[in-house]
Amino acid sequence: MGDNLGPNDCLVLVDVQNDLCPGGASPVPDGDAVLPVLNAWIRAARAADLPVVAVRDWHPADHCSFRGHGGDWPPHCVRETPGAAFVAGLELPTEPIVVDKGTVRDRDNVSAFDDTGLAGLLHERGIERIWIGGLAQDTTVYASVIDACEAGFETHLIVAATRPVDHRPGDGQRALEAMRAAGARIDEAA
Repeated sequence: MGDNLGPNDCLVLVDVQNDLCPGGASPVPDGDAVLPVLNAWIRAARAADLPVVAVRDWHPADHCSFRGHGGDWPPHCVRETPGAAFVAGLELPTEPIVVDKGTVRDRDNVSAFDDTGLAGLLHERGIERIWIGGLAQDTTVYASVIDACEAGFETHLIVAATRPVDHRPGDGQRALEAMRAAGARIDEAA
């Protein structure tokens, strides 16, 4: 893993938050299993002095993605609540680049790159290649990988560092195929 990282790389962690892990308001099955893998990647990125981006849902209490407000999800990751906090076991660097998404009541912003300014920030820093992991593989990670490819980054999905929601059986596998078709590299062994 650390051998894979180069000087123009960046690690992007998507929605590794309490509400999306077991016991949370909208848990991804086996979501906490991504922590050891992500932590190893974080340590490798820090050792190589590479940026680590921590993306989070940071929703208002009446967000449009919530049931009761027109959406499909239970209320989750409401800003300034314990559920919106990054999981305690996530070994974030002292000063990660934190990107908030889903901050406006009537806009969902599923992707880490949707109205967040992240693509521009990474391009300004000379980032060419992105390694992505987090929750959930078939929703926010999927959207983030697709948008990273469209923004011109060589994009790698760290499969062991993500888990699908799988609302319909096979959603995770279909997301992997779609990400590969969009040009992402699906790193099964990473």
